[in-house]
Amino acid sequence: MINIFLLDDHEVVRQGVKAALEAEHDMTVVGEASGAGHALDAVRSCRPDVAVLDVRLGDGNGIDVCREITSEFPSVKSLILTSFDSDRAVVDAGLAGAAGFVLKQIRSTELINAIRHVAAGRQILDDAEVRMAMRRLRESEEGRLFDLTPQEQRIFDYIGEGMTNRQIATEMYLAEKTVKNYVSNLLTKLGMSRRTEAAALSARLEERKHHDD
Repeated sequence: MINIFLLDDHEVVRQGVKAALEAEHDMTVVGEASGAGHALDAVRSCRPDVAVLDVRLGDGNGIDVCREITSEFPSVKSLILTSFDSDRAVVDAGLAGAAGFVLKQIRSTELINAIRHVAAGRQILDDAEVRMAMRRLRESEEGRLFDLTPQEQRIFDYIGEGMTNRQIATEMYLAEKTVKNYVSNLLTKLGMSRRTEAAALSARLEERKHHDD
């Protein structure tokens, strides 16, 4: 019997998936959660073989939950469910330790087969696929951000919000001169000469993100 944990913030979807899985002779849903906040505690309680995790949640995302499950329970196989297919999603899922990555649009029979595959120890999402997605991502606009430090990434986001160096300095409790140096460094890494270019890139990426959502 394959013990399954479900994470999805849409109850109708979650109950529909549960009904489809429990109609199978070799599957049972031993736990479920509607948000990221309670997911790990639920997994600790039910100890599933496979965790089926929705990416988009009201209080977080399934990728972070996958990472936590992989860290604490390496034997649990995580299967990422998402409504969109992108290199970013594939890379994030692979780095989080997911055994599989499937689209919500698939038929229930395909999801059932995917669960059986990962429960048997087979990888649906293999390293080669993740590496190829990462290569494509690095060559894209979004990939240009990979070389930024977390601090530079944060400042880049603030630039996208239209904040000045002084406003960023206040927000981050830094000297304005320090922020200016960070801005210069991140522009150099991005191959840009003006902060307006960085702001435009941030706007495009944000628009793309909302489109994916």
